[in-house]
Amino acid sequence: MTTKRWVAILVASVLLALSLGINTLSYVFSQDFSSIFDDLTDTSSSGYSEVVIEEGAGNEKIAVLSLDGVIQDLGGVSTFLADGYNHQFFMNQLAEIHEDSTVKGVVLRVNTPGGGVVESADIYDAIREIQTDREIPVYVSMGGMAASGGYYVAAPADKIFVNRETITGSIGVIMESVNYAKLAEKHGIEFNTIKTGPYKDIMSGSREMTDEERGMLEEMISDSYERFVEIIVDGRDMSEAEVKKVADGRILNGRQAIEAGLADDYGKAEDVILAMQSDFNLEDATVFEYSVDESLSSLLGLKAKSMFAGNMESEIIGKLLSDHSAPRMMYLYGEK
Repeated sequence: MTTKRWVAILVASVLLALSLGINTLSYVFSQDFSSIFDDLTDTSSSGYSEVVIEEGAGNEKIAVLSLDGVIQDLGGVSTFLADGYNHQFFMNQLAEIHEDSTVKGVVLRVNTPGGGVVESADIYDAIREIQTDREIPVYVSMGGMAASGGYYVAAPADKIFVNRETITGSIGVIMESVNYAKLAEKHGIEFNTIKTGPYKDIMSGSREMTDEERGMLEEMISDSYERFVEIIVDGRDMSEAEVKKVADGRILNGRQAIEAGLADDYGKAEDVILAMQSDFNLEDATVFEYSVDESLSSLLGLKAKSMFAGNMESEIIGKLLSDHSAPRMMYLYGEK
């Protein structure tokens, strides 16, 4: 990373910290938090609460989970400050379902272009554990997009429902980097690279990739691709040949997915819930989704997110940091 970029990151970090501190302190001193402290005694030990979508008559429940956004683990990003998909939060929801004997079915709403191969495998493994250990059905409701890793996590479902306009498929693996060696040469930029082995800078943007290196990466990609095909074969009860007819990276709409055997029927989320209730005699089940319990930290976090929506310093530092991410294998449709 260049000196200019480090300076830009440092400046953006300072501006962001100052802005966050001033605005947060201003908000804190202007509020009355007495009611919030009263509510803290009701916080569950798990850190999550259940929000009822449809009240039932008995103690049986259907859990509705939403996978929305790029499937990626951003580590310590706060549930309260991060928009979109939060990997740890989603995995915790699956863990809750695994341990809750009153949950008799799961409806997974999927709206994602996919994401990391590891994170997608995390979700897949957790869903299979629920199906195996709990022996309860999992239905998938695909939204506007359930592509690549989005299909990977949907594949083990007992039934997959699509909209006619759903974009799905994109079965395959991608790994990208930018080669700017010729551009650098044009502007007289030289790179000083010290490495412990000939492949330590594989996929570096500062030089051309060798045929040998390309072969190494293609072997890795091939392993992940075959795993992808295998989980579809198992989940959809299709032959390998049937899967590979459409497992070439192409995208499909809802009709094409059904005709190819990758989905079962049309239906929006409410239709999928009704189908599960009817198929498994769960008409009296309570339908719910998980939510983070409200506490002082969560409310402050939500207020902070509101205060800094569109904050330029935040956008600058996020862009600078994300631009330096290393290439990795992705089950992803579209740009990273």
